[in-house]
Amino acid sequence: MSVPHEALDFERPGFFRQLLLRDWAYMALVLAVAVTAYSLYGHMMDRYDTGGLILAAGMSAWLGWFWRPWQLFSVIVAVLSLFGVWLYGDDLARGDSVFWLNYIGSGQAGVMWMSVMVYLSTAAYLVGLFSTSDFPYRVGSAFAWVAAGAGLMALMVRWREIYLHDPSWGYIPVANLYEVFVLMVAMIALMYLYYEQRTGQRGMGAFVMLVVAASTTFLLWYMFDRDAHMVEPLVPALNSWWMKIHVPTNFVGYGGFAIAAMLGVAYLVRHRMERTRPDSRVLARIPSKDALDGVMYKAIAIGFAFFTIATVLGAMWAAEAWGGYWSWDPKETWALIVWLTYAAWLHMRFTKGWRGPGMAWWTIIGLFVTTFAFLGVNMFLSGLHSYGEL
Repeated sequence: MSVPHEALDFERPGFFRQLLLRDWAYMALVLAVAVTAYSLYGHMMDRYDTGGLILAAGMSAWLGWFWRPWQLFSVIVAVLSLFGVWLYGDDLARGDSVFWLNYIGSGQAGVMWMSVMVYLSTAAYLVGLFSTSDFPYRVGSAFAWVAAGAGLMALMVRWREIYLHDPSWGYIPVANLYEVFVLMVAMIALMYLYYEQRTGQRGMGAFVMLVVAASTTFLLWYMFDRDAHMVEPLVPALNSWWMKIHVPTNFVGYGGFAIAAMLGVAYLVRHRMERTRPDSRVLARIPSKDALDGVMYKAIAIGFAFFTIATVLGAMWAAEAWGGYWSWDPKETWALIVWLTYAAWLHMRFTKGWRGPGMAWWTIIGLFVTTFAFLGVNMFLSGLHSYGEL
């Protein structure tokens, strides 16, 4: 995908003068879609759903202004999603008889295409790391775009499939481990593509896409071994509008932490090769330590901000569901440990100016802490969040 490299800076005077006709057209399109959605389904929406629609439209318009590749990407995903929904109509059985739904555009087919594209992207980036040409990097980037689009399309179509199973279910598809892993794969891929486009450092993909591929592998295992892709009624504890904002916000945080950790790996690899193999061709393909350190910091800063918001939202949800903002449930306790891990990292970066291998190791350890908080607690501990067990 060919995109312009100019950056929009909201702090610079005359920001609105930088906007192009396409930016205003995109905003108008998003507004038209939001108004149409409300006119069709507003009678089924409460004030929270209406607020969510306004927030989603505003965020998409802002993101399209701030990061122009999002404009075309979001339009393509929306068109493919709506096409899949239209093909279903009111008959879930059409998923087995309509070619597009059966092989490309259903919720499960979209996830499979996402998985294939993730693996192809990872392989292309790794080839690029050992190549003298940037062509494999460009191919890897293209596959990553398709993977993220397929994942988001799959979630949108799955949303319709949930309604077709039983209209009384009708929950947003971020309610179980299968669905949130699809979201996480798409989220990490998109966040990485943003940093790649802004910095021009495609060599980061050889490391970042490894964690995306690992997440995809877990997703496939979970799907085939546990039939996790099957649509089931929503767990009562999750039947809340808080889920619609808490879960996606949380996974922006997880995405930032995952990217930072893999860039920490790249930093350590480069640091070692500079001492042991300074003439290596691979060394020249890995971004500089300053570039890696800069993106690592930005990824953690964004991830920490969203994780903090998600934690606050989770506390508010807990107060509504269980009568208290905090109960020292294992999931809550480990969320606090994750928060403190990255708060301390940022504190040392801000106040002491710490950089280097030690901080890179910190990001890697932080990802293990985050993974345990996300998966390990569900596997080995019990508590109020026991509905999330594997």
